[in-house]
Amino acid sequence: MEWKTVAVTILVVSLCFLAIPIRVGPDNNDKDMKLFENYVARYNKSYRKNPTEYSNRFQRFQRSLRHIEKMNGLRSSQESAYYGLTEFSDMLEDEFLQQILSSDLSMRGKKHVNATYHCEHRKRKERNHLEKRAAGIPLKVDWRQKGIISPVKSQGSCGACWAFSTVEVVESMYALKNGSLYLLSVQEMIDCARNSNLGCEGGDICSLLAWLKSTKSPILPESNYPFTRMTDTCKLKGATAKTPGIKVIDFTCDSFIDSEEELLITLATHGPVAAAVNALSWQNYLGGIIQYHCDSAFTSLNHAVQIIGYDKSNTIPYYIIKNSWGNAFGDRGYIYIAIGSNLCGIANQVSALDVIYK
Repeated sequence: MEWKTVAVTILVVSLCFLAIPIRVGPDNNDKDMKLFENYVARYNKSYRKNPTEYSNRFQRFQRSLRHIEKMNGLRSSQESAYYGLTEFSDMLEDEFLQQILSSDLSMRGKKHVNATYHCEHRKRKERNHLEKRAAGIPLKVDWRQKGIISPVKSQGSCGACWAFSTVEVVESMYALKNGSLYLLSVQEMIDCARNSNLGCEGGDICSLLAWLKSTKSPILPESNYPFTRMTDTCKLKGATAKTPGIKVIDFTCDSFIDSEEELLITLATHGPVAAAVNALSWQNYLGGIIQYHCDSAFTSLNHAVQIIGYDKSNTIPYYIIKNSWGNAFGDRGYIYIAIGSNLCGIANQVSALDVIYK
C-alpha cells in the first residue's frame, strides 16, 4: 500500500502546479504589455522611466482593458457607446474620480435646490400644454451648425469644469444674440469667482452664475486673460461692475427629471445650457450613444458640461454634449447620451442664462 500513498502524494502535488494556469486562464501579460508600451509612448506618460510606478500603472491598465472588453460586450447596436484606451485608462476608477472629476459636486449642488432661481420642472401639471410645445420644436438641433459653439477646450489637471461649461454657454448666448462668437476667459473665473468656488480645486455652475449676476462682473476676452491651468491671484481691479464686458443678467438652475421634454424645448428655443453630470463611466469612452451603465443619482454628480443640442430623429434619440477634456477625447471632444432616462444625471441640474454687453 505504500507505493499507492507515494503515487497519490505525487499526483496531488502535480495537480497543485497544474491548477495554477487552469484557474487564471490564458496569460494576457505579453499582449497587454505590448499595448501598454504603445500606450505610454502615445500619451507620453511621465512614469515611463520609473519602474515602480510603471508596474503599478500597468496593473491598472490591465483592469481597464478587461473593463473595456466587458463594456463593449454589452453593446446592443452599432450606435451604442463603445469604449477603448484613453489618456485616463491607466487610472483606478477612484483615482479618476478624485483627480479628473469633482467628487464634492453633488454636495455643492444641494444648496441650490431651494434657491429662488431653481425650479423643479417635474412638478408642473401642464402636461398637455407641454406635449404640444414639445411637438412644435425641431427633431434635431445642433447649435454648432449656427456657428455659436466655440472649439473644444482642455482643462488639463485643473478641476474647473464648472468654469469651462459656464463660460462656454455665455460665449454661445452672446453669439446667438449678437451674431459674433468670441472666446472668453475661463481663467478669470478660476482666479476671481467667489461664492464658494475654489478655482482649480473645484466649484459649481450655479454658484458661479449667482456670483456673476450679483456682482455684475464682466467676463473678459480670453486674449486679455489667458488660461494657465492653475489658480492665481485675480487680476481684475477696482469696481468691476463698471468694467465693460459680457455680463450675466439672469439665469436658472433647474431640475428636468421626469421632464426632459422641457429640457429639449429649452435647448431648441433658448439655446445651449450648462449641466452637472456623472462622468465616472466616461473614463474609457470613445464614441457612440451612452444608453446604459451611467448612474443618474443626484449624489453621483461629479462633472460639468455644455449641452449644445439633441437629435430626436435618430434611432436612439440623444443629447449632444460638449466636454472639456480636449478634442482627442471621445468623439472629437463630444459625448452622446440617450434622451429620456436622466442617464448620467443629465437632467438633475441644468442652467440656462441670458447675457448682455455693458
